[in-house]
Amino acid sequence: MTRALRRLAALLLACALLAPASPARAGIADAPGEALEIALVTYGPGTIYWERFGHDAIEVRDTVGGEAVAFNYGVFDFEQRDFLLNFARGYMIYRMDAVPAAEDAAYYATEGRRVTRQTLALTPPQRAALRDFLLWNVQPAHTQYRYDYFTDNCTTRVRDALDRALGGAIRRQTQAPSHGFTYRMHTDRLLAAQPALMLLVDLGLGPAADRRLSYWDESFVPMVLMRVLREVQLPDGRGGTQPLVAHEAQLDAGRLPAPPGLPPDLRLPFLLAALLLGSGLAWAGHHAPRRHAARLAFAWGGALYALAAGLAGLFMALLWTATAHRYAWANENLLLFSPLALLLVPALLRLARADARSGRFARALAALLLLTAGFALFAKILPWFVQQNLAWIELGLALNLALAYGLWRHR
Repeated sequence: MTRALRRLAALLLACALLAPASPARAGIADAPGEALEIALVTYGPGTIYWERFGHDAIEVRDTVGGEAVAFNYGVFDFEQRDFLLNFARGYMIYRMDAVPAAEDAAYYATEGRRVTRQTLALTPPQRAALRDFLLWNVQPAHTQYRYDYFTDNCTTRVRDALDRALGGAIRRQTQAPSHGFTYRMHTDRLLAAQPALMLLVDLGLGPAADRRLSYWDESFVPMVLMRVLREVQLPDGRGGTQPLVAHEAQLDAGRLPAPPGLPPDLRLPFLLAALLLGSGLAWAGHHAPRRHAARLAFAWGGALYALAAGLAGLFMALLWTATAHRYAWANENLLLFSPLALLLVPALLRLARADARSGRFARALAALLLLTAGFALFAKILPWFVQQNLAWIELGLALNLALAYGLWRHR
């Protein structure tokens, strides 16, 4: 089903759900709690970048009449006014949606995504209260919300709705620290299938993304929430407890590979790249005063690196100062890749001439960039610098060292 048809179907369904009930009960809107069944449906990651984190929905089923509706919080519209500008600034407006559950599951299955359904052991009053909240939430006056990648997304909204119905039972049982996972780790592992995007996002994340998460916080990922709910226990009414997940079934195995359980370790490949690129640039800088080929290699190679580092620094500085992407603020990678590096580009290009020498300003600026990169490494022993960016330090320190050495050699 196309996006437009899905929106139309969702609108018609919402209108039907919110219409006054007829004397003969018609579906979930007026079904008693005893006739309702609540399930969490989790969809595995897709192939498009915004699908890499997976998705989920709360299914409300009328076991007597047969109607089943999937409520989800992951709808956004590229055609929304100033969508791209607001996305870049971190002001993303998402909304809730309601669609027939069978159509929703079939749509994700046709995309090759794994579909898992967990029936939840809520009491009849809890089921009715959750149904009422979802019907209220799907109304146009209440459906929109301000999206945040980690703390207020399509899965945290589902988690919070379930926790609300359960009187806070999920939150109370998931406050323990997880197995050391952070927002960065989950982001890197889920984007690992698209390495260029993963590296760009990892470069742009600041220290706030490296806080160790509780299981509650970690369940911003749909597949993690699915796993966490398996461990939640509820009173069984007889003085004991029972699992929240009464039954779990895989509706579709999917054909897309599952994401890795751990993020890729970038330290060794970045160290090798740092040694290769840094030694190459340093060699060219060392021989530049006497060899024409080495001079051209250092001039153009150094200018290319200074341009890339400066643009990366400008990108990170803008994320910090001009957007609401708070997990990109105070990025310690700015110590490695500074916007000031752009000032070195003209000076490096001039070195391609046979009679050119590096100026005092260029040498001083290169020394400053090397000093800040060195501080980025030293700062790892300080308690205030918690960002997990050792791989970037390896690369930035090696290249800044080679650049400074070549400029001072060319004075």
